[in-house]
Amino acid sequence: MSGSEVVVQILFNGLMLGIQYSLIAVGFTLFFGVLDVINFSHGDVFMLGAFISLVLINLIAGLGLTGFGYLLVLIIIFIFTMLITGGFGIMFERLAVKPVSKGPPLMSLLATLALGMAIREMIRIFYPRGSESKRFPELLKPFFSDSEAAFHAGNIIFRYDNLIILAVGIVVIIAVALYINKTKMGLAIRAVAQDGEAAMMMGVNKNLVIDITFFIGAALAAVGGMLNGLYYNTLIFDMGAMAGVIGFSAAVIGGLGNIYGAVVGGFIFAMTQSLSAAFIPKGSEYMDVVAFGVVIIFLVFKPSGILGEKMYERV
Repeated sequence: MSGSEVVVQILFNGLMLGIQYSLIAVGFTLFFGVLDVINFSHGDVFMLGAFISLVLINLIAGLGLTGFGYLLVLIIIFIFTMLITGGFGIMFERLAVKPVSKGPPLMSLLATLALGMAIREMIRIFYPRGSESKRFPELLKPFFSDSEAAFHAGNIIFRYDNLIILAVGIVVIIAVALYINKTKMGLAIRAVAQDGEAAMMMGVNKNLVIDITFFIGAALAAVGGMLNGLYYNTLIFDMGAMAGVIGFSAAVIGGLGNIYGAVVGGFIFAMTQSLSAAFIPKGSEYMDVVAFGVVIIFLVFKPSGILGEKMYERV
């Protein structure tokens, strides 16, 4: 494999990670924009979504479906995972986020950290043998035979299931961006993010906007969790802790409060990890160190992020 082919393969692997990080980062951006809080339980909602999808998969595992019926069931699992996790997102917001949102920032920080730990421990305690890693089924494998599982461009390997994962993530992010920018509710979300008091004076139901925002953020995290399971074929109850830190870091790199910045930040963080693992001696051991080092550099030299949101002065 030539040097250029190695780089392309590494960049493709970075895309696979980047789409997962971006889905988490967009949630952080939405929460901060609308309610002006950093929801540090969001990584654990990502993990919760992955486990919810696993539960749904186990419920239908014995049906023996093939062809169109199998595809239909996968779509239903995907939709219900988003709906259930989104419902949990609204519940968590009402129980632990909104009640402290008007207090000092430290209160929101502690409340969301505690909520994340509670979610994590509930999975560990109540899920059967929750402390152990769980195998996530290769749901896309039945669509391809072993000889057709990937195509080769020279020596570069592109697995079809990975391409589907990447495509699903991109489509979901585009759908959310269109929803935010092209619908009345999206306009209300943007209005509340810009100036909540003025939006309420114009007749916007701020409580509904907050509920919808947390539903969307949790649903996106659920998609990320399910794609993570499809990519790695394994889940563990504490996977959300690091995922949350990475998602927040990606949002900061891109510009906290900007959806497109969150996507850009997710891909930058993932590419930094992938390139570090490939080109630095023992890079797989230090890729997180390098990636978080990049975050520190951004905080020092461009604290608003690459596409940092415009700041409005309220008078």
